[in-house]
Amino acid sequence: MKLIILLSVLMLGACASDKSRVRTQYSNTNSITSYAKSLVGTPYKYGGNSPEYGFDCSGFIVHVFRQSLGVKLPRTTRKIRYSGKAVQKKYLRAGDLVFFNTLRRKFSHVGIYLGNNRFIHAPSSGGSVRIDNMQASYWRGIYNGARRIN
Repeated sequence: MKLIILLSVLMLGACASDKSRVRTQYSNTNSITSYAKSLVGTPYKYGGNSPEYGFDCSGFIVHVFRQSLGVKLPRTTRKIRYSGKAVQKKYLRAGDLVFFNTLRRKFSHVGIYLGNNRFIHAPSSGGSVRIDNMQASYWRGIYNGARRIN
């Protein structure tokens, strides 16, 4: 009888910890995407990494993850591409990083996936932080992959 009670308690405890982990992942994702969206309209600035001075694509990612989660990422897109774990496109979740070939080299641009094929990024000179659709022909043709930061 004691064995049955012990097993029941252990099984219930395992269920509770899984729910907590899911809740934490959701709140982290919500924190990342909400903060990123609050920066829409911030001007693009090569080498920029703050709302006051503007962002380049990797500066935007580094800033959002540091401010929303306290996660420190490498400063360049080329180095960020090794962070976290690879995710297939069909398994993308809000908060994942999405990479593109914008400079005739793989992983030269990065953004944050928002869901529903949308992502947020700091695009290029003369632009500002904005949300784009990954299914647009331009982005669809230069997609390189995704990473999930845990």
